[in-house]
Amino acid sequence: MTAFGNGGNEAPLALTMGEPAGVGAELTLKSWMARAELARPFVAIDSRDRLAAEASRQEWSVPIEAVAHPAEAEQVFARALPVIDTALAQPSVPGELDPQNAGAAIRSIETAVELVRDGTACGVVTNPIHKHNLYDAGFRHPGHTEFLAELAGTGVEPVMMLACEGLRTVPITTHVSLRDALDNLTTDLIVSQGQITAGALRTDFGIDVPRIAVAGLNPHAGEDGAMGDEEDRLIRPAVERLRALGIVASGPYPPDTLFSAALRTGYDAAICMYHDQALIPIKTLDFTGGVNVTLGLPFVRTSPDHGTALDIAGRGIADETSMLQALRMAASIASRRAQA
Repeated sequence: MTAFGNGGNEAPLALTMGEPAGVGAELTLKSWMARAELARPFVAIDSRDRLAAEASRQEWSVPIEAVAHPAEAEQVFARALPVIDTALAQPSVPGELDPQNAGAAIRSIETAVELVRDGTACGVVTNPIHKHNLYDAGFRHPGHTEFLAELAGTGVEPVMMLACEGLRTVPITTHVSLRDALDNLTTDLIVSQGQITAGALRTDFGIDVPRIAVAGLNPHAGEDGAMGDEEDRLIRPAVERLRALGIVASGPYPPDTLFSAALRTGYDAAICMYHDQALIPIKTLDFTGGVNVTLGLPFVRTSPDHGTALDIAGRGIADETSMLQALRMAASIASRRAQA
């Protein structure tokens, strides 16, 4: 297992480039402009020229200063955006994908993980990537989460959590078709991800006795087998095993009522059976402020819960709320881990 440092209480966060043609540059610049709202500085692993071009395009007064090491970020952050320069193969054009620049996006992620590995950064916050553009450059992972897990080298299957004010959800299956999600769903998978979720709620969110609610798969949670047997065959046994492990778990609950205001007060995280079952309630409750948190990694990783928004890139109208929340959450988790 690869060892990772926690970065201590002074280390900055490492903010990756994301898709060079997307809204990542705008989000990074806007986050620096809102730096008074952040508890911890960040260093951008990005193209200095790209960020400078975006600041000029939007007529934003953002001084950009290249740094060689994250330790410089704390001194620089108050007066300028600190950047560990990551050169692009070609100048990026907002909204226009260029596979030649995919390598820089990948290197940015790799650099961020190297920084948390050596303890000079306290966590990784990722700008959104465009997976198909990376695939053209040979990227072989379904998404950020799987790539970060490989870089971590722990052999642990990572867990995706979506979080907003008042709700946390965990999809058991993620970036696969709904048909494949049904095929991939197992009792063992529900149990393992439930364990990781409960552990993260304790260590990263400060909840001493986390409560886990488990969603059903079928309408009305199967209605005693009338609408499917997965609840009795796969999900209920998983809940029983989680309880046997000392975890406060309950369910399976009908998915159409689990996310109601009344029921949300009774649990700290909801385990969901597939991607949209977990993401729809988060995006309905807080479309601009949701955060993607990766559980089960030896380092902190968060991300805004949205995509590259190529259609509005370069227009200066991207909403930075989710990125600011991701930066705040990463700082909070890093502080808890450092204190622990």
